[in-house]
This record gives sequence, C-alpha cells and structure tokens, in this order.
Amino acid sequence: MAYEGMEKEVDGRGVDIVSEEREEREMPMGRRAAMRQTWRTRWRRLALIALSILLLPYVLVVLYLLDFIHPVSTLMLRDLVLLRGYDRQWVEFDAIAPVLVRSVMMSEDGQFCSHAGVDWGQMRGVVEDALDGEQTRGASTIPMQTVKNLFLWNGRSFVRKAMELPLAIAADFVWSKRRMMEIYLNVAEWGDGIYGIEAAARHHFGVPASKLSRRQAALLAVALPNPIDRNAGKPGRGLRRLASVIERRASRSGDYITCLYE
Repeated sequence: MAYEGMEKEVDGRGVDIVSEEREEREMPMGRRAAMRQTWRTRWRRLALIALSILLLPYVLVVLYLLDFIHPVSTLMLRDLVLLRGYDRQWVEFDAIAPVLVRSVMMSEDGQFCSHAGVDWGQMRGVVEDALDGEQTRGASTIPMQTVKNLFLWNGRSFVRKAMELPLAIAADFVWSKRRMMEIYLNVAEWGDGIYGIEAAARHHFGVPASKLSRRQAALLAVALPNPIDRNAGKPGRGLRRLASVIERRASRSGDYITCLYE
C-alpha cells in the first residue's frame, strides 16, 4: 500500500526500508537533540576512561615511592588471573648481594647511574640501524624494563615503546636509583612463575639473595633477557661464556655504581 508524498526504499525481498537519514529528518527536533546529547555524553565518558587508563601508571609511580608497598608486575597479575600462581618473596635492597646488583647493571644497563631513565645515545643507534635496514640491538634501560614489567606488556611494539619512554623518565625522576633497582630486582622474571631475586636465588641455587656468589650472580644476570629459555641453574656453554664476561665486568664496575653504593 502506497502513501502520497512518502518515499520508499525497497530491498530485494520487497521489504520497505526507511533510511537512517530520512528517519532522523522526520524525527522531532527535541528527540534529535536528545540523541546527539546522549552520544556526546558517551564519547566523553569513553575519552575519560581512556585518559584515566593512560594516567593510572603515573599515579602508581608516585604511590610506589612508599617503601612498604611491594608492586607486582603485569605478568604476575596474568598468572593470578590464569590461576597459575607464582613465587615471589620481596627483599629489601640492602638484603641483596652487591655482586648481583653489579652483575645486573653491567649486563642490562651499564649507564644506569648516569642517564635519566633513557639512554638516548643507545636509542639513537637503534633508530639509525633500523633506518639502515640492519638488525637492531637492545637499548632498554633498567627504568624502561621496570615500567614495562609493572605497567605494560611484552613483545616489540611502537605503541608500547611510545608509552614506555615517558613512563621510564617519570619513574627515574620520582624514584631514587636504589628504589628503582629494588623494584626491578623484585619484579623481574627468572623462570616460569619465578619472580624477583629472592625467589630466583633460592630456586636456582638454594641460597638467599644475600648469599649469591659472583658466578651465581653473573648467571642470573645473563639469564634476564630470556629467562624462560635461559636457565641460570642449568646453564649451557653459551650462557656460561656470557656469565664469564659479565663476571669480569662486574669486578671492575666500581665507577659505574656510585649512585647505589656511596
């Protein structure tokens, strides 16, 4: 049945279709205004939620200034959600063998005491290598790895790196170097479900973090880049060779660790 002055759209099955544009055109002005206001409100809420998610790590960086707070990493939270559980025993910085701290610094971030969260020289080299089509080397500092462990996710991603850099700078500005190293060594992964240096030392060598030897410390340090495949307690030839290099570097690291041991 047709109505005079009314346009119809008909699909292939003969069903009348009223376009959204026509429906909105015929809608009373008050209702149209209400719908637009509803959509604006929803978009504002979504924008506020997104902004809150982006700002939350910066709030936590300030909160983690408090020594009695023992942060957990995103990987620990994942293990909890998946009902796997994990082993982590928080240990204060002064209860960690200095040789372990030296070894980790010389393996992961030799300029830890001198940069402000990001080693821009290393970062520039990575960008130049990428532009030249060469294989890029790692340029993550300990602050960058710490904020990634606490707030972000694993895997290479420009989005993650863009979030990681300002977070690392903020954390390095807010925390002391000792607090930074303490948090890093207590959230770093050292095996499947093994987090933090205390759990790692006991799991791999049967000793507390305060009693690690030079060799044990070097093995734990070189296992950090790939703790699932690199087993510090059962090292292969390649891992032992890397540990020997780090052991020598750690023994000569006095000038590099003045921000931690004065």
